[in-house]
Amino acid sequence: YFDDIPKSSFADYMREWWLLVGLLCIPLLAVYLHIPPPQLSPALLTWRSAGAFFTFRSNNIFYRETYGAVGSSDVVILLHGFPTSSLDWYKIWEPLNRRFNRVIALDFLGFGFSDKPRPHRYSIFEQASVVEALVSHLGLTEQRVNLLSHDYGDTVALELLYRSDHNRTGHLTINSLCLSNGGIFPETHHPRFLQKLLKDSSFLSPVLTRLTNYMVFSKGLGDVFGPYTQPTDAELLDMWTGVRFNDGNLVMDRYCTIHCFQTSLFFLEQVHGIPLLHVISLSPCLSVHMIYGPLDPVNPHPQFIFLYQKLVQRSTVSVLDEHISHYPQLEDPTGFLNAYFSFINAF
Repeated sequence: YFDDIPKSSFADYMREWWLLVGLLCIPLLAVYLHIPPPQLSPALLTWRSAGAFFTFRSNNIFYRETYGAVGSSDVVILLHGFPTSSLDWYKIWEPLNRRFNRVIALDFLGFGFSDKPRPHRYSIFEQASVVEALVSHLGLTEQRVNLLSHDYGDTVALELLYRSDHNRTGHLTINSLCLSNGGIFPETHHPRFLQKLLKDSSFLSPVLTRLTNYMVFSKGLGDVFGPYTQPTDAELLDMWTGVRFNDGNLVMDRYCTIHCFQTSLFFLEQVHGIPLLHVISLSPCLSVHMIYGPLDPVNPHPQFIFLYQKLVQRSTVSVLDEHISHYPQLEDPTGFLNAYFSFINAF
């Protein structure tokens, strides 16, 4: 059949065919790129309704605070990781509530239920200022607080420690610091494929952020959980809903750059001009601990923990079971809590 068509007519036919295909794809692509975010699940609705908002530089920041142990004045502030939210702490919230007088968590700017402004230059330093503003909002500027952090939150915690020790704004007084599976060393940090793609593809990033869907997200996040400690479909959907809330997927490339470049001691040391680990060493009243899931592909074992123990010699360390990966507080809440309580009750 095609042999009987003149070459010029065949070329015109193919051009028309591709034009029709293109015209059909445009509305389909437009619909795909504007898929509405999933509805909040009952669990997310409950979490949100139990929290509140405060204003930071014209942006609404979500936080949750509960009062627990009677007769104690201890306060713990929980700093979540990338790309999730304060919901990361839900499995250990109630046990913490029985140990501490006040348990506080927030969604960083650009995460969870907090505002996600765009265009906006996100930074670790701004996130630290968000935490300081929350502490001031809650009237805790004179209170010694315990910081419990994970992943991205580890570097925010270290920036807060630097400010506290150098009498910077915020007046946050840190009693103890517990880190967990944060990419604080660039030489042992291995960001995931999607993170590197969003970071390195500046031209394609706006398209990639819109093309990222639940399947891509759940596959990427599932890869940083252990094979025997995978999140449920409901948990993954809640995490994705938190990302999509307030069009958060459209700013993922912005804080992906932060996550890959600014969540390291090297970056903070370049800015401050001093080895930041010296801040830990020179804080005589500070107790420091690391809880580590050794199956973590982002901060692999044993390189990460060997380097940490070498550089932070005054810190104690808890290495969890060998099948626990990057989200130890979700994968092994009992082991995580046992490690944390052993640390916090030792002083």
